[in-house]
Amino acid sequence: MRWDTAITALGGTSGAWPRLEARYGEPHRRYHTLGHAAAVVRDSAWLTGGLSTTERAVVAVAAWTHDVVYDAKPGEDERASAAWAREALDGVAGTHVDRVEGLILATITHDAPPDDLLATALLDADLAVLGAPETQYAAYARGVREEYAKYPDDVWCEGRIAVLERMLARELYRSEAARTRWASTAEENLTAELTHWRRVRGDHR
Repeated sequence: MRWDTAITALGGTSGAWPRLEARYGEPHRRYHTLGHAAAVVRDSAWLTGGLSTTERAVVAVAAWTHDVVYDAKPGEDERASAAWAREALDGVAGTHVDRVEGLILATITHDAPPDDLLATALLDADLAVLGAPETQYAAYARGVREEYAKYPDDVWCEGRIAVLERMLARELYRSEAARTRWASTAEENLTAELTHWRRVRGDHR
């Protein structure tokens, strides 16, 4: 769902788009660009096909704005993005603004109540890249590394291993539709990257 379509569906005005586009176009971004946001919008729309227009619009706005502030500072970025969205949603009812803010904040832990269908759609769509074809996954992994270029290789290696191990230890996707579409390939991609970084670290296992 386009930004202007979603905002209009929620009774707001779409004038914040140029600022949003400028944010996603910041030169330090490699993966968390407007292309990523658009992909999350697209995949969350697929996952919310049975919901109302208003609910789908709320998810779309959250998807467009969930990484609008991105400085490779986990937690801080999501909170700043939620605050940006709250300020930008002119004319949108407070209940919808609160919901958008809550959805963005849910991406900090990637957790929400099991029956929250809107959060399920956003969180699953945000991780869809993990189940992408190998070349697309590799581009994602390179992009994230470049966004964290301030960290030396040894620090990145340890941190990335910890992240990958955590992801492989949990069920990545909340919905059956997402699990069917992405889970198997995601496990293969994550395992392959984890094996790579363990070799870089010098593991012999």
